[in-house]
Amino acid sequence: MTYARFTSVALVLLTAAAPALAAAQTTPSGSRRINAPTPQTSSRTSSTPAGDAKQAKPDATKKTPPASGTPQTPTSQTPPRTASPQPPPSTSSTSTPQTTTPAQAGTSVAKPPTPPATLPTGVQTPSNYTIGPDDVLSVLFWREKDLSGDVTVRPDGKISLTLLNDVQAAGLTPEQLRDKVMEAASRYVTDPSVTIVVKTINSRKVYVTGQVNKPGTYPLTDTMTVLQMLALAGGLNDYAKQGEILIMRTEQGQTRSFKFNYGDVRKGKKLQQNITLVPGDTIVVP
Repeated sequence: MTYARFTSVALVLLTAAAPALAAAQTTPSGSRRINAPTPQTSSRTSSTPAGDAKQAKPDATKKTPPASGTPQTPTSQTPPRTASPQPPPSTSSTSTPQTTTPAQAGTSVAKPPTPPATLPTGVQTPSNYTIGPDDVLSVLFWREKDLSGDVTVRPDGKISLTLLNDVQAAGLTPEQLRDKVMEAASRYVTDPSVTIVVKTINSRKVYVTGQVNKPGTYPLTDTMTVLQMLALAGGLNDYAKQGEILIMRTEQGQTRSFKFNYGDVRKGKKLQQNITLVPGDTIVVP
């Protein structure tokens, strides 16, 4: 078989197979597309001009219409994907519930009122009490803690206060000392408020000596008579001279003595001898 005869047979076969190839190209999407080879014309056939060749070239962007008589299968379109709902975060059954405080919630919380300052405990003072040496006092300035404190009356009758130096206290009542301290503090503090508290009374002392069961020094914290003080000292012993008891008192630098007959007073006689004691008195039982 010569080359020219082989070429003519191939052309006949390709021409017969062209309709089948065209039908294969128009199959629905998803099926395999087979491109038929373009038949080659003989070199003796006149060539197509360059402009016609460009128009004959199929456009890849255009869809090929289906051949007549072939039913068109609709192209399946993939439905849009929808986001699947996310499950809520799981909470542990053993988790501790959190309590939101008013401060975390953003609400204003009123501060509790400041409690008033507690005054120190003092002793009950007699109605005629005046401050004396060795007494312990609390001098309290409101809103001025640096000026407040406990002080002891010195033997010269003065107390020492911060910023005020020495202030005379002996011989004054607590109210009189308060006014004096406020007057002195007004030079340094605006509208000072002062409180004087008597913590210990050491200046009001009475001395009992002689023939008693418990001689010694006794504080005079309240109004007390000679008979009451002798009872506090344990009473007279067997050697005491009941009719010769003396009370020694110093007033304005002078010493005075008062007689006391224990037997008469005990019997309810001459009760005026049972005088009220004052700080510094000395009871002598011979």
